[in-house]
Amino acid sequence: MIKSGITFLLLTFSVALWAQTPNNEVLNLNKPERVEWFRDLGFGLFIHFSFDSQLGVVISHSMVGASEDYLDRYINELPKTFNPKDFDAKEIATLARLAGMKYIVFTTKHHSGFCMWDTETTDFNITNTPYKKDLLEEYVEATREAGLAVGFYFSPEDFHFLHENGLEIRRTNINDIPQHIMNKYAELNELQTIELMAKYGDIDILFYDGGEGPLLEKCKQVAWELHPDVVITRGAMETPEQTLPGTPLPDAWEACLTMGTQWAYKPANEIYKSGARLIEILVETRAKGGNQLLNIGPKPNGAVAEEQENLLREIAAWNFVNGEAIEATKPWIIPNEENIWFTWKPEEKTLYAILTQQPEWPRGERRDFVLKSVGITENSNVEVLGQSGKRVEYMPETNGTAFFNQEEDGLHISCVRAQRLYNNNKWNYPIVLKITNARPAFHPPVVATEEAQIIPSGSTNFIQFNGKIIEQGDGNNLNVCFQYRVRPDFSDELIANEWTETKNLEITDNIFMFRLPVKNKKLTYQYRTVVKHPKATIYGNYRTISTN
Repeated sequence: MIKSGITFLLLTFSVALWAQTPNNEVLNLNKPERVEWFRDLGFGLFIHFSFDSQLGVVISHSMVGASEDYLDRYINELPKTFNPKDFDAKEIATLARLAGMKYIVFTTKHHSGFCMWDTETTDFNITNTPYKKDLLEEYVEATREAGLAVGFYFSPEDFHFLHENGLEIRRTNINDIPQHIMNKYAELNELQTIELMAKYGDIDILFYDGGEGPLLEKCKQVAWELHPDVVITRGAMETPEQTLPGTPLPDAWEACLTMGTQWAYKPANEIYKSGARLIEILVETRAKGGNQLLNIGPKPNGAVAEEQENLLREIAAWNFVNGEAIEATKPWIIPNEENIWFTWKPEEKTLYAILTQQPEWPRGERRDFVLKSVGITENSNVEVLGQSGKRVEYMPETNGTAFFNQEEDGLHISCVRAQRLYNNNKWNYPIVLKITNARPAFHPPVVATEEAQIIPSGSTNFIQFNGKIIEQGDGNNLNVCFQYRVRPDFSDELIANEWTETKNLEITDNIFMFRLPVKNKKLTYQYRTVVKHPKATIYGNYRTISTN
């Protein structure tokens, strides 16, 4: 399995480490200071790229359940035509930096087992294609040169290994693999991890995907042993995929999502999210204290698809104006007041109110807002990011200054969209208010969405939604209810926003519930609690329940 040319040092290290590792031990050796460093980065670029990008199919997964003929051509023929000669790592890194991204995570090996670097562990790698070179080395050098943190995606699952050893390709039931093959499987992953950690200098971030159990834990241990400062995201923290949590999480987390419906390049039938929506998702992610890892899938020749480049440049334009509200921020006392989202720099007492989903806002028009969760001091100031407030081009009679006043019902702000960014004067993206010396105006309640139950009742079943008030906050008269919906497809969840809201419910000993009659027994519902405080609406975490 392992080439004879691999160094004795790597082999010795791997075997010794394997012998010392207890089975089923779950490790998290991320250093707290490095996790905080990671959280401040805020926004990263994910790159899914492999030799099967030539087909435009889902990366790797077409191998599961495939015929022997398909697998033979996939493994032995498809690499012969893979030549990403137009992969420009410097251009990609520059584009990521313009978009406000602070790190990049590249797929070194996806589940197929095809390695995008010059490895001694298998011939199934990029040097045995017409490209011949180590593409990973190009990526690392260009990313560092751009001042961005270097991240590796790595899959301990390896479909090529399973096929080579006469095993069915699958993502489950790895525990029934014979022990002598499992030992080779573990050794392969360890040696590949050692190569990745040893060949390219200090790696900042690792994203492990799949292989839960001994395979994953061993890879993590090897990585931390060689690079104690590396931050492992998936495998050591929450990494919601194609979705966001309903509430801020107490620990670091990273959401990963696609621009369209597929991770790798999809040349036909792809449906992309709008640039405005991607910006809103980024804003919500940061308001809830997470990092966003936004994916691109290069074309088979290595070039970034035009649609994906255009979206990144859309984000870049917005970030150039407003990036201050995204980098190195923390959550405010609440994530949002309806369509106004907040990020916060507590050390500076600077709050950013990000005005999303505004009706078309003509340049030079003044609009008024009331922020009920925000208080100010006599030293506070309010301005629109990117604008001086002194001039509106071609409108000398228009005063571009932001006015503000603290009143009993909240902070009243009047501001103008002054900056000319597009020739047609349309700018349908969030406007950001920067508020200095801000302070919380109230103490919000905390609510939890509890597990629901199916309640049988004759011909009609009921879903019983359950909620709980964890902290009352400073509101004496709280109204509570639930919102629910049929759960959207995984690729649509971040663009769907249609919820049905129940009536206000009675609270008994901080507990409340609602029963929903359901007749369809093949649906999955998503639901969340809602608490209406006089100053804001507070949402609980998302949960799901199936009527099957």
